[in-house]
Amino acid sequence: MKLTIIGPWGGYPKVNEASAGYILEHDGFNLLIDCGSGVLSKLQQYIKPTDLDACIISHYHPDHNADIGVLQHALLIDMYLTGNKKTLPIYGHDFDKESFAKLSYKDITIGIAYDPENELKIGPFSIRFLRTVHPVPCFSFRIEADGKVFVFTGDSAFQEAFIDFAKDAALLLSECNFYGNMDGSRAGHMNSRDVGKLADQAQVQRLILTHLPHYGNLEQLVSEAGERYKGPIHLAKLGDIWTI
Repeated sequence: MKLTIIGPWGGYPKVNEASAGYILEHDGFNLLIDCGSGVLSKLQQYIKPTDLDACIISHYHPDHNADIGVLQHALLIDMYLTGNKKTLPIYGHDFDKESFAKLSYKDITIGIAYDPENELKIGPFSIRFLRTVHPVPCFSFRIEADGKVFVFTGDSAFQEAFIDFAKDAALLLSECNFYGNMDGSRAGHMNSRDVGKLADQAQVQRLILTHLPHYGNLEQLVSEAGERYKGPIHLAKLGDIWTI
């Protein structure tokens, strides 16, 4: 698997960047994980929108799904220009019926509800779900392909269930919206020490911090997470590519 960071920011995109968005590729299949503000613009530095094979959404806060509409229009315009017709499947939960309905647009995209109680197959990927601790329904993804495991936390306060869910992952992409001396639990987010504890107890091979705050010294997040997790830790950055 190959992971490309498109949007590492929480809340809103930093200037000339994007909020949550990641491309996971395996065997030529491109899965877009979340589609936040600015993602479509930045994604085009790496692949064309028409090269996407599927999209999956963790939840319906704008920093995770704001660019669904412009992605749909990009695909619509391409169809008019080239005559090539393609219906992109967008997977999301249906706990919010109104937001889920917007995943379908004409015959350009079709929303498909995932069942968090069951494993989902998308292309070469097998995906399991864990509901997170967040103000709205949100799900973490444990994605497997060819014996390798990638885990994306989505947005969440720390919960013990994460430890088994992320166990032995080759790469953990974890939200880290707060510094270690802050309590993000009421907002439904983790701080750096929470994430370090998770990575350590789950015994993951590599940790990437994402959904980053817009203030402070971000390297402090790395050092604080490193107090509890002794493996490699990185800040998510636009354009970084990781092989899993």
